[in-house]
Amino acid sequence: MLSHLRVLDLTDSGASVAGRILSDLGAEVLLAEPNGGASSRRLAPFAGDEPDPERSLEFWATHRGKRSTVIDLSSEPDRARLRALACAADVWIDDRSFPGLRAAGFGPAELAARAPALVVATVTPFGETGPKRDWAASDLTVTASSHAMWMTGDADRAPLACSVPQAFLHAGGDAASGIMIALEERKRSGLGQHVDVSAQISMMQSGQSGVLAAGWNAPQMSRSGGGVAVAGSRLRFIYPCKDGFVNLTLLFGVPIGYSTQRFFDWMDEEGMSSDFIRAQDFVAYGAKFLTGKVANEDHEEMMNAIERFTRTKTKAEFFAAAFERKLLLVPLSDARDLVESEQLASRDFWRTIDQPGCDEGLKTPGPFARFGATPLTIDAPAPTLDDWSGSWTPIDPPAPQPSRGLPLEGLKVLDFTWVYAGPAVTRQLADFGATVVKVESATALEALRSNGPFVNDVPGVENSANYSNVNLGKQSLGLNLKTPEGIDVARRLIDWADVVVENFSPKAMKDFGLDWESVRERRPDLVMLSSSLAGGTGPEKLLAGYGTMGSALAGFGFVTGWPDRRPSAPYMAYTDYVSPRFATPAILAALEHRNRTGEGQHIDLSQAECSMHFLGAALLDYTVNGEILSARGNASPHYAPNGVYAADGEEQWVAISAPDDACWTALARVADRGWADDRRFETALARLESFEALDAEIDAWTRTLGVDELEKRLQDAAVPVHRVIDSPGAFADPQLEARQHFVPVEYGAHGPLPYEATRCVLSATPGVLSPCPTLGQHNQEILQGILGLDDDAVTELVIAGAIE
Repeated sequence: MLSHLRVLDLTDSGASVAGRILSDLGAEVLLAEPNGGASSRRLAPFAGDEPDPERSLEFWATHRGKRSTVIDLSSEPDRARLRALACAADVWIDDRSFPGLRAAGFGPAELAARAPALVVATVTPFGETGPKRDWAASDLTVTASSHAMWMTGDADRAPLACSVPQAFLHAGGDAASGIMIALEERKRSGLGQHVDVSAQISMMQSGQSGVLAAGWNAPQMSRSGGGVAVAGSRLRFIYPCKDGFVNLTLLFGVPIGYSTQRFFDWMDEEGMSSDFIRAQDFVAYGAKFLTGKVANEDHEEMMNAIERFTRTKTKAEFFAAAFERKLLLVPLSDARDLVESEQLASRDFWRTIDQPGCDEGLKTPGPFARFGATPLTIDAPAPTLDDWSGSWTPIDPPAPQPSRGLPLEGLKVLDFTWVYAGPAVTRQLADFGATVVKVESATALEALRSNGPFVNDVPGVENSANYSNVNLGKQSLGLNLKTPEGIDVARRLIDWADVVVENFSPKAMKDFGLDWESVRERRPDLVMLSSSLAGGTGPEKLLAGYGTMGSALAGFGFVTGWPDRRPSAPYMAYTDYVSPRFATPAILAALEHRNRTGEGQHIDLSQAECSMHFLGAALLDYTVNGEILSARGNASPHYAPNGVYAADGEEQWVAISAPDDACWTALARVADRGWADDRRFETALARLESFEALDAEIDAWTRTLGVDELEKRLQDAAVPVHRVIDSPGAFADPQLEARQHFVPVEYGAHGPLPYEATRCVLSATPGVLSPCPTLGQHNQEILQGILGLDDDAVTELVIAGAIE
């Protein structure tokens, strides 16, 4: 789909997923490496026991599908070659990992002046502007700055990050989306622009919309390992079973509460319920729980009863019951489970490629989505150092443009999505100019509307920050798809749309007669994205549920937690935050193909499959070496210290990293506690081997100082550090304020409320935030303005119960 694009990639580690996504979609991606190669070439794990820069699984996972050229910035001929490549490329991506790049004159402004058609994407810890733009940072400290860490981990220990660093992966995914959006605009203007991605803001999406609590006058949630803490109590999702752990989405209300009720009915059948459990209505239980009408001891005993039950069965037994009984219940997968999965095998997810340095072929995650007309080809390995000998022809500079509109103006999107993952995709399209019609129904209410934070902590259909934050800028049609007339309206809207996005289970759209096979005959040029937990084919295709389950299935639950405790899992519906990073580029690539050929297609995107690409080397370590990664707290396998430590004050925490000897020396000097002379810490290897003792030393020091003082002292010494911010802390963060991340937008009867801005900033055509609609707010505009129905036809639809 993108074979006409040339991408110059100067990234490494997590941000490099941007180039990986574009490469998977067909673009030619050239990795420019400094002398000696990218730093990830020297990172463990390796294929085999010995370190080898051509056998690093970190590098293989990060740069699959690219070619390599070495650029020596101390050489004028190489600098000239890099300038020529920039003038011949469509896209430039960098993340400051290439030493000396900006000093050599390769910043966004210089590139724009030299190559006006070039789309330049930069991925940095805090963005290219603001008081923290030059702060020292690590993936851990960025995660601490994002609010997502605040809600992850056990209440009696430090907040947690995933054992596989995630912040820059999210930022790289946002860079891929921003690049595709900027390329859409370039078709009209001929001009490139700067896509500025802040990893802090990208990772913030992993807290869902909980960061808005302080701005909405609502209580914030806090961490409770494997669940959430709210209203002084906890909801626990992860429970031990005979051979591992399972995730039960223990939530209530409509429709989730029905599944919860079925689970407790099963417990009762097996004689493991209680009088308290049998007396509950688990649709209404959430309201009682939130208002303090459930005694905490009864609630805790209910969860203890669940654990007694889960210990009686295996992961496989529970997963089979999830299908038989329609339960929100899945196993926590480890790497072995994923490689041996019948579902993934049925979808040909795992691919074996000819990777130099891997004698028997490298078994690697395959396509992040299944495209009906243009299947992704996953057969190119990661490059060996300097393996490219090609050349690119310079792009002619475009004519100046007097004005430029939003990139996606004119794009028509029909949105059948609900909860979080799907709406997050269509909100991004709306932010950048697409007309998005959201279809929802009062008779089957969107579940996210009953999910807080709520305005002034008052639950209500039109009060949810979580719902409205991912539905800004859309038009709402209240449509009952359980009526023939409602289905007819939906079909008319499909005729209008360029793109249809839905994230129900495959059965739901088929029952409506709105699945791809049903609509392709009338709209062969349509692009339709179907996103579900496991995908639209295979033995698990009918698994319905939420990102909490996707997180468990995709392996994230198992690798997030403390090594001496049960897994914690990332906060809530983690794959709901990952999958949009793949879905948006997928839609725009399919549109690019349609624009060139007239051919539409169906995109089958499994949340679990695409999210597994964020586990990188952890999966390759099993396929190559047979090693299974388990949770390791906040510790890094590459260096120490890397942890979250208590500061002076209640629930005050700081994340600190020392990724190299210079950072360690500076940290030891600032602390002035004799660490530089301690034999346990004298080398990088010694610090890794003694990381627990080192963490204890650092924790004893940080407890004597406030977070302000710790941040100032360590940042002045260029040591990566950041406080773990909660919701009030996010609204007080000078960096987020400078980036104008919280934007006041009108919402229904509430007036202006703060919302999160776009996840990436486009320099010439930035996104625009418009209000979230109330349910059915745009019925008339859609039925009459878009579909051209007259008053009588609209009245007939209302009488038939199709319009709500």
